[in-house]
Amino acid sequence: MGPSTLTRKGNRPYGRRMSRPSAPLLVTLLLAVLGASCRPSGSDRIIVIGLDGLDPQTVELLLSEGKLPNLARIRREGAHGRLKADPPLLSPVLWTTLATGRQPLDHGIGHFTARDEATGEELPVTSGLRRVRAIWNLFSDAEREVAVVGWWATWPAEKVLGSLVTDHLCYHFLFPEAFTGAPPESAANTYPPELERELAPLVLRPQDLPTKDLVEHDTRAGEPSLPNRERAGTPFAFTDEVNHLRWALATAETYRRVGLHLWATREPELLMVYFEATDTVSHLFGHLFRTEGLAGNLAAQQERFGNAVEATYLLADEILGDYLDAADDRTTLIVVSDHGFKLGELPTEPPRAGDMRRVSSRFHRPHGVIHLWGRAVQPGARVEGAHQLDLVPTVLALAGLPAAEDMPGRVLREALTLTDAEIPARIPTHETGQSREAGSSPSRIDPAVLEKLEALGYIGASSPSSDRAHASMVFSAGRHEEAERLFAELVAQHPEDASLRASWAGALGALDRPDEAMKQLEAAIALDPLRPEAHHNLAVLAERRGDRDQAITSYREALRYAPGHEPSRIALRRLTGSAKLEAASGEDEKRALQLTQQARELAQHDDLVRAGELLEEATRLAPRLVVVQQYRSNVAYLAGDLATAQDALERALELEPGNALFRRNLESLKKQASDETGGSDAP
Repeated sequence: MGPSTLTRKGNRPYGRRMSRPSAPLLVTLLLAVLGASCRPSGSDRIIVIGLDGLDPQTVELLLSEGKLPNLARIRREGAHGRLKADPPLLSPVLWTTLATGRQPLDHGIGHFTARDEATGEELPVTSGLRRVRAIWNLFSDAEREVAVVGWWATWPAEKVLGSLVTDHLCYHFLFPEAFTGAPPESAANTYPPELERELAPLVLRPQDLPTKDLVEHDTRAGEPSLPNRERAGTPFAFTDEVNHLRWALATAETYRRVGLHLWATREPELLMVYFEATDTVSHLFGHLFRTEGLAGNLAAQQERFGNAVEATYLLADEILGDYLDAADDRTTLIVVSDHGFKLGELPTEPPRAGDMRRVSSRFHRPHGVIHLWGRAVQPGARVEGAHQLDLVPTVLALAGLPAAEDMPGRVLREALTLTDAEIPARIPTHETGQSREAGSSPSRIDPAVLEKLEALGYIGASSPSSDRAHASMVFSAGRHEEAERLFAELVAQHPEDASLRASWAGALGALDRPDEAMKQLEAAIALDPLRPEAHHNLAVLAERRGDRDQAITSYREALRYAPGHEPSRIALRRLTGSAKLEAASGEDEKRALQLTQQARELAQHDDLVRAGELLEEATRLAPRLVVVQQYRSNVAYLAGDLATAQDALERALELEPGNALFRRNLESLKKQASDETGGSDAP
């Protein structure tokens, strides 16, 4: 039976349930309570709440302080544990894995973007790129009604038995003409299409967010500290952190309202609601969370937004409380996050210390959370070794539906009171052979989506394309021959791309073709001498052929250009007992290295004045230590002292003439100084 002919029990037409009139905004939450009594008695229901980037360590901290009462209740009365994610730790990939129970190579979503075959552009991923059926399809096939709200990569809306609100809805409402004239793609934002108009009163736009809600995300609660320009109707832009915060909070409130509305008025047997704010606010302001000793710009940021992450966690807990109130004794509530987040951590290198808002996925942790509460949940159970792939089999078991043999995850039996007899036997597959539309579909919302992703550092000049992300996933899956072929094809298309050549070398090395791998690594270094991965892989090859000295040299070269490159640091420590690039030869040099390390830590915290003073003292003690001049240049540049920065780099190059990083930075400094002086040669 095809999707368009599905009917719900009682012969109510698919997607055409009679609905109650939309409620005013102030009484929307009451509908969730009132709606439960209208549902047929004895019907089991499931709510899945997705909180992007909710970090288990931060949850533990706030729970210990008594600050997450609803999550504490869920944990006290239900089961909980950590949820493992596999790289890449990117939201569209992970949330599609959570929705399908299948690996990325199976479900087909491998990045934030996909290449448009017609134009060659990288566009945001769409539902048409998903190659397997999601859990909302499986429930619909079984004539179980669903409601899905805001889940990643659900645009354009699929036909389901019930309701589907795509991840584009709250981008659409950035546009002033929304609902004054239906935009071309409006029908794709929801299924059924007319649902969008019904939900319009529930949507909070960023510009409608009350200032008090923003103030609650500010350290000085009750005292508005946002500049007037940010409340004066200036054009919306994701590159402005306050605008971005407005969008994240408005979207969270919108999806809270929409989810509760659909739960009450549509009475689905499965409700899935996704909230992005916990991740977005962590990207914007996570560097400020409980971080001590900040100075300069970082201290100013912390004064304004030091409370933002914690306030967002409290908001998430408040939202969970609403859904707990909406549940009854026949409801199971599941809370999941796709990954964790390294909050309160600053980058290791001073040039990045002043602005942490665009950090990509570098600060993601591989474990999220899973909490289960309500019907069929074992109170007090601890979930061990759970993986994202386990969510779909567990939800299906709670619904009395079979998982499939091609789903690698397991039912989290330790968290449930279900007996073996109550869990249906697996069937071979849920894939029916129905084709899914491939490729990406251009959307008027695409520029807004891309702007948001760029503002968080997820895509940009240094981020991988969807093609290379796919090749990397193939390599990670151990399919080395296929990965080698894919990287070879990409290098043929982009011969000047050093990162592609380094990746190709990795695949060649895995296939035990060291000479070919060496050739590609040497080409990568010739194209980009600063790429630490290429130097590291050269060192690995040198170790394999027994050339210890060359391996040490290449590991040190990797660390020279990327001091935080942990694989090289570990290898160098293993081979030499130390990961230090320079050794002190006397008391003055030992003291200079100590001062440099102190200056580095101060620069991380944006205390550039004190850092600069320590580096000047280190220079007097040990003028020939390269690392001293390197950090002296970095700190001077951050402080706006281009002359000192240039002097330090020139000294560093005299000591280390072959350092490509110093040479490149010096050229950049000279050009900047020339531009600021109108083209003269004066620094």
